[in-house]
Amino acid sequence: MGVFRHPDAHPDAETEPGLTSGDTEKSHGRNPKKQKKEPELPRYNSEGQQINHNGHAVTRFVAPDGESGRSWFHPWHFLRICWRSTSTASQFTNVLWPFTIATVVLHFAYGDRQLWIFITAYLGMLPCANLVGFAGQELARKMPKVAGIILETTFGSIVEIILFMVLITRPTDNTGVIRAAILGSILANLLFCLGMCFFVGGIFHPQQTFHEAISEVGSNLMLVAAVGLIIPTVFYNSLANGRLTREDAAASSLKISRAAAIILLVAFCVYLWFQCSSHHGLYEDILEEDEERDHDRHQDLKKDKLTFTESIVAVVIGLTFVSFSAVFLVQQIEFMVVERHVSDAFLGLILIPLVEKVSEHLTAIDEAYDNQMNFALSHVIGASIQTALLNTPLVVIVGWGLGKNHMDLNFELFDAVVIILAIVVVGNFLRDEKSDYLEGALCVFVYILIAVSAWYYPDPVHEGGTSSASEAASGGNETTTTSSMAQEAMVQAATTAARMAFNI
Repeated sequence: MGVFRHPDAHPDAETEPGLTSGDTEKSHGRNPKKQKKEPELPRYNSEGQQINHNGHAVTRFVAPDGESGRSWFHPWHFLRICWRSTSTASQFTNVLWPFTIATVVLHFAYGDRQLWIFITAYLGMLPCANLVGFAGQELARKMPKVAGIILETTFGSIVEIILFMVLITRPTDNTGVIRAAILGSILANLLFCLGMCFFVGGIFHPQQTFHEAISEVGSNLMLVAAVGLIIPTVFYNSLANGRLTREDAAASSLKISRAAAIILLVAFCVYLWFQCSSHHGLYEDILEEDEERDHDRHQDLKKDKLTFTESIVAVVIGLTFVSFSAVFLVQQIEFMVVERHVSDAFLGLILIPLVEKVSEHLTAIDEAYDNQMNFALSHVIGASIQTALLNTPLVVIVGWGLGKNHMDLNFELFDAVVIILAIVVVGNFLRDEKSDYLEGALCVFVYILIAVSAWYYPDPVHEGGTSSASEAASGGNETTTTSSMAQEAMVQAATTAARMAFNI
């Protein structure tokens, strides 16, 4: 795990005499009040200006940790800092920038090389997404911690929003891929990214702890969001070709999906108010305490930083190339499905979510290595919440405005059951407010199992719909049996989730 290694430890993070590493871990996690340091007082220079740790005069409205000591735009500093990125693992993605350029060349000069366009667009999106995430992190340093985390998570979600909007505006019907990508993004965050955080953090720290305000609120919100997302699926599969015709059930499911999108957007606004206003002080204290666990914080503070102008330029450059790569990638989806026989489920559940969330994943894993589990959970769960409560409602509402009547929340039964079970698994691991590498490995194993299943999952029978949501049964008995089995599977998953959530 050397790619996340920071060789020099801060003196304050060294083990005290007479304490083992396990005792140190307990003192940091189980009794934080005794170990909490007094807040550092502002420092001033001889001219009466507030200065930061590097001696730079702090600009008004800029947090001391984000002060660069420079202004406007300096090309050499800009390129050097962007190349350095957040961590060594994040820096490795910058090696893939030639693929981004190759994508543009192949698209305009060799349009018939569809497989190579897909491969280069996929790989070329990684450094673009990483640049957007890094620039968002640099902007977040200049803001209060809670607002910075939300901004940083939002920039990580911009790549996802761009992909969704490109897919929904295409003349071909990509709603099946969008629906799979929605749940795939949540699965990638909750199982793969969180599992890697637990695993990497657990390798270097025997046991890590986190605050219940981060884990409990996040897991409860995800459970509520999942219920809101799959209600249209349960409705359709319960009534289609039974008490309602398939067409009537689909029309009602579409209306329920649009109502759910509005309600989920309102829930996201309430969540923002809870985190940024009413309980802002609680989250601020938790994150400030988490910073003291970082053994190389002194090194991070000394690193050169982007100016505000440079951060904006980096965001614009990253978003521009991400948009081009997303368009080129989406244009080849039909080719990959028809000619290369890659299933819609695998593309939506696995491939697309992994590339769109790469910056969030690298940032969260690096924070877990630094023993900043509250920061890591804020990124992982926060990104999942934004996908469920913001990005998904946005794409449904945009589809509503564009007259895309297939853009609803009528998911595959396989996808709906898997997302509920994934939230149950993660919620169970978060309940004790501790983590280790075993829990992380188990989360990753569950994700790999889902990926294997998605590879063999058949494509939709009818274009523009999902095989479970759009397929009309030819016989009444067969339809009734299938519907009953679907209802039973959903009821069992919902019952298990309720028991795990309420400790029944």
